[in-house]
Amino acid sequence: MENQETNFETLKANDNTNALKPTPAFIGASWLTLGVGVVSYCIGLWNAVMELNEKGYYFTILLFGLFSVISVQKCVRDKSEGIPVTDMYYGISWFTTLASITLLIIGLWNAELLRSEKGFYAMSFLLAIFSAIAVQKNTRDTKLLA
Repeated sequence: MENQETNFETLKANDNTNALKPTPAFIGASWLTLGVGVVSYCIGLWNAVMELNEKGYYFTILLFGLFSVISVQKCVRDKSEGIPVTDMYYGISWFTTLASITLLIIGLWNAELLRSEKGFYAMSFLLAIFSAIAVQKNTRDTKLLA
């Protein structure tokens, strides 16, 4: 941990933090893709011809997946920076991420939807969770290097 702190202090002293700081374009693109993924998924659910409990299932999976991937990203980043992370929390974070993806796959596999609708939900879900990781990384990098 001391080595990591020393590296960051050295970078700050040499004014090389711009090399590690995410660019405004990448930050904006990450937020935009997160918004597009979440909003498109929710609009798809709103317009879907399915029972309200099914819509709730898919919406809950989206929220569960977003929280899970942010937690995984934080754990991975903490470990790489030498910040202690319990193995139990790290394992639970990965388990819940994989569980959310698996639950979406099972739900879509058994849903009475067109293949194009199933693909739409899968792709907007993946876009949302991937961009949530990027937003979390950018937020942490910006705060750390500010």
